[in-house]
Amino acid sequence: QVQVAESGGGLVQAGGSLRLSCTASGQTFGDYPMGWFRQSPGKEREWVSCIDSSGAVTYYYDSAKGRFTISRDNAKNTLYLQMDSLKPEDTAMYYCAAVGHVTSWFCSDPLPGSSWGQGTQVTVSS
Repeated sequence: QVQVAESGGGLVQAGGSLRLSCTASGQTFGDYPMGWFRQSPGKEREWVSCIDSSGAVTYYYDSAKGRFTISRDNAKNTLYLQMDSLKPEDTAMYYCAAVGHVTSWFCSDPLPGSSWGQGTQVTVSS
């Protein structure tokens, strides 16, 4: 599995921006499609955005389209999520994980045994 660690979260006002990072272990990071997921207290984890191994194909959940941008730097074993125009409903713990397949309209579940890291908290105030 790909071991990951998320960072970059924080407290921002509505309309603000954050850039999340996900650093991965090993030398095979570039072999895996990756995804960002989030979970709020009392709610189930949901997809946010995914990207294929090369970075050429991206997926965005409806709520993230036009506001978030996913990218990756395989040379640095790092996945990013640029979040602009943040809304209070974006408040959640954000996680990254390797996923099985990505298209522009679909992102598969995380790979079995994928690491979720500890997550990074994003809080958007009204």
